[in-house]
Amino acid sequence: MHSASQTALNHALDQLEEVVSDQSAGTTDHLAQVSQELYAVAAVLAEHIELRRHLVDPTGSASLRRSLVETLFSDKVDPTTVQLLTKLVETRLTSPTDLVEAVEILGRTAALASAEKDGTLSDTEDELFRFGRILQREPRLRTLLADRNAPVDKRVELLSQVLGDKVTPTAHRLLEQAVRHPYSKALDHAAERLADAAAARRDRSIARVVAPIALSDEQEDRLGDVLSRLYGRSISVQSDVDPDILGGLVVQVGGELLDGSVARHLRGAADAFPT
Repeated sequence: MHSASQTALNHALDQLEEVVSDQSAGTTDHLAQVSQELYAVAAVLAEHIELRRHLVDPTGSASLRRSLVETLFSDKVDPTTVQLLTKLVETRLTSPTDLVEAVEILGRTAALASAEKDGTLSDTEDELFRFGRILQREPRLRTLLADRNAPVDKRVELLSQVLGDKVTPTAHRLLEQAVRHPYSKALDHAAERLADAAAARRDRSIARVVAPIALSDEQEDRLGDVLSRLYGRSISVQSDVDPDILGGLVVQVGGELLDGSVARHLRGAADAFPT
């Protein structure tokens, strides 16, 4: 996202945090409703390029852009949603594409704030991460959920069948939005980005850990403590199993990969002593 667009988004995010901190407005249900409405607006904007262009038009005034938002959405969505959208367009965004992304980020943030309010944010983070890993391991499922030639209701129904009642309402809603409006994002990567956003909401970074066998909760907590001391910030561990690494751990934090697997050492030995 361009810097000017990021500035506009930051102003709208500040407005959203004011709503979150308001005990009367920042309820779980209200934030969930605002999130759904923002995602719906993002879908409308994604389909109508001319509308996006008008809302980022550099020749128009901030008041004109605000008026357009109010005219289009005031009688269709919650007043808080309108306030966030008008705040977003007051500072001109750089491109029509940035506008869609910014509205989507606002929707995601409102959803995660809703989970934070009802105490399910940690579970939501874990479920989003694990579903992303499921999609990586199941390319057929990933293809079916992202197939734009299939009716969207069928794809959402498939998602609901896969998820059942095993995830939090917030995780379900966020994944449903990713299926409804995939834009150009691969669904497995979208799920991981959602998990990253949930971790960021908890002021934590994510360490993606691969082990030869499943780690216990206690082991994940200990590893998280070690990595937090190493990186100087809170680290949330999300672990997966891959027997092919044979032993040890593979840890990725951001762009840094720490490969302590037995498989890597065996490959190194084979390279050092070729037959």
